[in-house]
Amino acid sequence: MEKKVCIIIPTYNNEATLREVISGVLPICPDLLVVNDGSTDNTESILNAFPELDSISYENNQGKGYALRKGFEHAFGQGFEYAITLDSDGQHEPENIQDLLDQIQLLETDTILMGSRNMTQENIPRKSSFGNNFSNFWFWVETGIRLSDTQTGFRAYPLVAVAQKRWFTKKFEFEIEVIVRLAWDDIPIKEVPVQVNYPEDRVSHFRPLTDFSRISVLNSVLFVLALVYYAPKRLIFSKGERNIFTQIRREFQRHQDDPVHMAGAVGLGLFFGVFPIWGFQMIAAFFVASLLKLNRVIVLTFSNISLPPLIPVIILSSYFFGSFFVSEKVLIPDFSKITTETIYLQLHQYLVGAIILSCVLGFLGFSITFFLMKIRGK
Repeated sequence: MEKKVCIIIPTYNNEATLREVISGVLPICPDLLVVNDGSTDNTESILNAFPELDSISYENNQGKGYALRKGFEHAFGQGFEYAITLDSDGQHEPENIQDLLDQIQLLETDTILMGSRNMTQENIPRKSSFGNNFSNFWFWVETGIRLSDTQTGFRAYPLVAVAQKRWFTKKFEFEIEVIVRLAWDDIPIKEVPVQVNYPEDRVSHFRPLTDFSRISVLNSVLFVLALVYYAPKRLIFSKGERNIFTQIRREFQRHQDDPVHMAGAVGLGLFFGVFPIWGFQMIAAFFVASLLKLNRVIVLTFSNISLPPLIPVIILSSYFFGSFFVSEKVLIPDFSKITTETIYLQLHQYLVGAIILSCVLGFLGFSITFFLMKIRGK
């Protein structure tokens, strides 16, 4: 059965290119929705010149993300299954819409289609190329998925998947939030090569300082969530080759004749899983594993001992473990008498305990793994 697809174009003060974009899209797909994001130019009269056009307008500019969200809600309410989005500044070629339409009809499961631009061509602005590379890197860090163009506005979204979530961003950063969070829900992402054009009268509303800062804050939040939520979820609950237990078993089978190497990887992973450098444990573990040429899969896997359910246990264990190694121990914090001195004593006790506990766990992990592998080898 053919899927029902519409086009959504968010626009804000793009009167110079909007008419031409609409005229190019309608012959390819008549189900076109334009979201007028509080434009103050001639946008409304341009929309009125196309009586067959569906449109949404509101008075105050809210941001591209908000416009897309309103468009998705409207399209989903109209019974559409997919929405193809493109910008109104004339950079996207309407002819490429047919490529996405054809791909949508071939999909067997909900999938995001990304219109991938050739970012190496001559007329690509340098700031766009840099921003795209920056965005690609953080998307990979947050999802483990490599894409060549995460900043393209030419996309096809499965509306059921989009409608099921509550979104938080309203500006340009929404286009990052939506693909990261849908990727976390195991929605596949497929790139489709498209042409891109940067007309001389193109108007961009991207504010380098403000919007780049907003995107950086979002990436910081997503990175933390990826560490405490998505990465553990992917490792533990994924099926097949991505499951943590499958990966561990495969790595030990491949290196069963090298117990020192594998035991060292387990020990190093447990060491960094407890070592008090929160937020940098996996990065440090990966770096040291590379220097020591240890199995990075095993190191990173065992460094995930600091999963959210275990974090309070690790912190409290480190705190009480440290009480045996400091001269002035603090067993039960008295929060009614917080002073600079008590904060220092509590922090000092925790750090001492965490460092020693990480060494103990690392040694135990190495010893037990080495012993078990030797027994299995015999």
